[in-house]
Order: sequence, then C-alpha cells, then structure tokens
Amino acid sequence: MGFIIFLVIVVAMFVLSGLKIINQYERGVVLTLGKFTGLREPGLRVVVPIFQRMIRVDMRTTPMDIPKQEVITGDNVTVGVDAVVHFRVIDAPKSVLENANFYASTAQTAQAALRDVAGQVDLDELLSKREEISQQIKVIVDAETDHWGVDIQSVKLQNIELPSDMQRAMAKQAEAERERRANVINADGEKMASQTLADAAKILSAVPGALNLRTLNSIERISTEPSQKTMFLFPVELIDAMRGASSVIKAEGASEKSHKK
Repeated sequence: MGFIIFLVIVVAMFVLSGLKIINQYERGVVLTLGKFTGLREPGLRVVVPIFQRMIRVDMRTTPMDIPKQEVITGDNVTVGVDAVVHFRVIDAPKSVLENANFYASTAQTAQAALRDVAGQVDLDELLSKREEISQQIKVIVDAETDHWGVDIQSVKLQNIELPSDMQRAMAKQAEAERERRANVINADGEKMASQTLADAAKILSAVPGALNLRTLNSIERISTEPSQKTMFLFPVELIDAMRGASSVIKAEGASEKSHKK
C-alpha cells in the first residue's frame, strides 16, 4: 500500500513538472531530444519531462544602453559617444537556434556600428546630424540581427562628450557669434533710426513753421525738468538775417580788394 502511494506521488510530480505557463508576452521554443519540434503560444502548455525542454523567449520591446565608446572622428577629434537601442524578437526559434546569446550579440554589433559610423564623419556632422547617423547605425545593426530573428526598432545617440579644450574653443566661437549678431542688430537699428530722422527732417524742412513748432515743443519739455543749464533763444529770422548780412559783408570786402588791385 505504501509503495502504491509513493508511486502515485511520483507520477503526479512527473505530470506536474510537464505543465508550463507561458505569459502573453512570451513564446516557448520546444526541443525534443535536442531537436526543435515546435513553438508554444501563451497559456497553459504541456511538455514531456526529461524528453522535452522549453525555452521561453520574451517578445517585448527591450531597451539596451550602449556604453560610451571612444571614437576618433573624420577630422581627428577624440569624442565619447553613447547610445540607446530598442529591439524586439520577431522570430523566437531563430533567436534560440541561430545565436547562443542574441542580447549580447546585438549589443556588440551596435557598439561596432557606432564606432564605424561615427568615425567616418566630422565632428560638426556628428553634432548636427544625429538623426541621420542614428539611422545609418540602425540599418547596419538591423541587417546583422535579422539572421537571429531580432528587429532593431530604433537607435538614438544620447551623449557626445567633447575634450575640454574643444569645449572651450566651441564656447568662444559661440560667444563670438552672439556678439556678431548683436552688432548686426545694433547696426540695423541705427540705420533704421537714421533713416527715420532723415525722413522727419525732410518733412520739417518742407513745411513752413514746422521747425519752429518742433523747437517750441522741445523747449516745453525741457522747461518742465530741473536743470542747471541756461538757454538763450534766438528767432530763426534773426539768425537768417545775420547770415545774410555776413554774406553781404564778405562780398563787399572781396569787391574792395579787387578794386585796389
């Protein structure tokens, strides 16, 4: 009787060990006596213990950090570049049968592609064309990992670390560019202001009495403010008369000199 109970327990444990639960985001690759015999979908599945083995494969999108790589750019500048890769398994049997560790292989392939692509461009292109460079890396890595049933969804360059001397040079260049733009803006403002003043002067000179009104308006504004300056005002007609008299005196003096000669 005791032997029968023992045998029942052993059989129950044997059967229970063959019950496998596969999550919704997983697929089960089944090997029978070492040979691939099928793919198990999510749910409760049964495998034959001892004779069969099931390997779970995660089918979700997986992020992978590519550590900083020392890269010499096309213009011989040493920079540190890191990236992030998003990939997912699209063929579970291939990922198990064609590669011993597809995660590590994908990481190494992405590192090599990052160094190759970044080493072929100049520093300015590396800084300004991140999206294009990321796309080039994605194409290279995707072509390699396709044999393992892995699809590369995206590659993004994250940080580009420059040497300290290069950072100082770029900071000086940026400051010089800002100063240049500020000078151009100031020059444009002065040009517009001078044009406006010239137009106003033409209008005032064309309208009789406009200049006198403008002068009275300026005097009124100055008189309301405390000032230690003393102003002497002369009529414009008096100034014009003095200019005319001065020109007449100069003309008479010139005629007298000519008569004496």
